[in-house]
This record gives sequence, structure tokens and C-alpha cells, in this order.
Amino acid sequence: MGTPTEQNDESTPPQDAEVQEAKFFAAIGYLSVLCFVPLFLKKQNKFAQFHGKQALVLFILEIAAFILKIVPVLGDLVSYLAVVVFGILSLVGIIKVLMGEYWEMPVVSDIADRITL
Repeated sequence: MGTPTEQNDESTPPQDAEVQEAKFFAAIGYLSVLCFVPLFLKKQNKFAQFHGKQALVLFILEIAAFILKIVPVLGDLVSYLAVVVFGILSLVGIIKVLMGEYWEMPVVSDIADRITL
């Protein structure tokens, strides 16, 4: 049991530096089309890539919700609900980034894990 603690102590400082370096980029990634910022500017940073991929999935879902507005009545309702849900998820994502946490969004993280850049 002593070995995992030692490994955590050794790996924590680089991760903290990595997280601190990427916070700004990962946070702005949750602002719609800016999801590409962490994906392209911080390619080597795991924290930025993790949140950037989730933000990309949210952006794609936002586009899909916008396209649904074509459908009369039901499309407007679904689109409005989607904008509210994705807005809340983006806000929580930004908060988690600023706290330095890796937060797996329900459903979104499963899709984001499959993305390879």
C-alpha cells in the first residue's frame, strides 16, 4: 500500500502544472465554437484535450439541436430544451475546469472518449 501513495505524490506535481497551464484554454473550450481552441493549441496537454473533446461533442449536439428547429412545433421545443441543457452542461464544465477537475459528463464523455485527434 505504501507504493501507490509514493506514486501519487510523485505524479501529482506534474499533473497540477499541466492542469494550471491548460485551465484557460479548457474553460473557453466550453464556449460553443471555441471548443477547437484547446484541441489545436494544447495538443500535448491531457487536461485540455479531455475537456476539449467533451466541448466538441457538446458543440456538435448544439448544431444538431439547431437543425431540429426545422421541424414545426416539436423542433422548437426540443431545440429550446437542448439549448438549456447544453448551456447548463457547459457552465458546469467551465466550473469543473476552473476547479482543476476531470469531470465526465453523462453520455457526452462516452462519445468524447471515442474521439481521436
